[in-house]
Amino acid sequence: MTAVDYCVVGAGFAGLTAALRLRQAGHSVAVLEARDRVGGRTFTVTRDDGVWIDRGGAWIGPGQDRLYAMMEEFGVAEYKQHNDGDAMMIVEGKQHRYGGRLPWTMSPWAVTNLGIGLMTVEKMCKTIPLEAPWEAEHAAEWDRTSIAEWLETNVMSKPAREMLDMALAGPYTSAPSEVSTLWMLLQMASGGGPTFVISGKGGAQDARPVGGMGAIYRPIAAELRDTLHLNQPVRRITQDADGVTIDSHNLAIRADRVVVSIPMAIASSISYEPMLPVDRSFLHQRMPGGAVIKTSVVYDEPFWRADGLSGQSAAPGTAATLTIDACTDTGNPGIMCAITEGPAARRLTRLDPAERKAAIIGELVERFGDKAKSVVEYHEQNWTTDRYSGGGMISHTPTGVLTEYGPALRPACGRIHWAGTESSAIMCGWVDGAIRSGERAAAEAMAAQNSAAAVR
Repeated sequence: MTAVDYCVVGAGFAGLTAALRLRQAGHSVAVLEARDRVGGRTFTVTRDDGVWIDRGGAWIGPGQDRLYAMMEEFGVAEYKQHNDGDAMMIVEGKQHRYGGRLPWTMSPWAVTNLGIGLMTVEKMCKTIPLEAPWEAEHAAEWDRTSIAEWLETNVMSKPAREMLDMALAGPYTSAPSEVSTLWMLLQMASGGGPTFVISGKGGAQDARPVGGMGAIYRPIAAELRDTLHLNQPVRRITQDADGVTIDSHNLAIRADRVVVSIPMAIASSISYEPMLPVDRSFLHQRMPGGAVIKTSVVYDEPFWRADGLSGQSAAPGTAATLTIDACTDTGNPGIMCAITEGPAARRLTRLDPAERKAAIIGELVERFGDKAKSVVEYHEQNWTTDRYSGGGMISHTPTGVLTEYGPALRPACGRIHWAGTESSAIMCGWVDGAIRSGERAAAEAMAAQNSAAAVR
């Protein structure tokens, strides 16, 4: 059995950050990761020629201060997302090419409904106490209402509902009937509101790290390399009066405290002894992931730019729900990212790989023309079936869960401290939120241990 001051379970950004801060404070650490790699729900692959592709989380934006601080700490630069040119919206089989934030070529009724819907959600977000959303004035009402129910009641135009369904429920990669409106408001408010969430310039897709997310998590892992243990899914965490024992695939770690940073959707895969408090245990059972497939299609060049297109497109319910220009900072080769979410991703998952590829390429050809047929490389990451993510990209709460069990989201359970982007009150769901949660959990664990030592 290996003895350390602290053990960290999970080597995504939350776990890596917690371990880094604990080690920088002079403590011994062991990090157990179930996968054969670090990075968690971010995953950067790099070709021999240096071209990199982010197969998971990729974009960064204003207000993500802890992520930017981490980039500065490790000397990682940013570059702005390509936003020049028109975007495209496909609704009820019709293409709408437009500049700005709204597809003004749609019917005035639909555009008005869309704008009012977004403004209403923006106002609702402003009423959410980020640390305790269950204390919002209308928390009970909003938590018992699904996003689908809210849209049906408040948005009269069917095309506008479809677009808002994609914009508001899309981040949780589930059907809108599965997600609480209160959770949606919390998650969006944590980033500043829906305008931030859906925007390129000045929003959540404002920029990217040069070298991809791997340019950040790899140097963190390098600093922790002698503490990292890959291919070690944790099976059991046992607390007693003197410490905690963490049993993984073929390792046993003894520590004063443990930080658990795995996705909420799979947190119940660990056996906890003694059992966790009932509210925390039930929360594990009630925060599922969703379905999302991220596909990166590589071309010789970003041909859509020459056609006056930004590469951004949206088509609710299709095999390529969203597309976005995913080129590196050099602009070549051309990389088009297609993201398939929710029920559409589940349908796509039922197809064999060749059928999925044909469906994605077919969508790109319809939107961007025959040049989209000339594929150089094709990268598919199906987070839906990723064992150690529990779906993607973040866990969410169905109706009734946040008001009932939300207060158990962050507090420690004895010697177990919790991290993960879902637990961050700021930038919940983004890499920045994961980093914040790791720093919080590390600070809480050290403070608790210092307090216990002082009593002794």
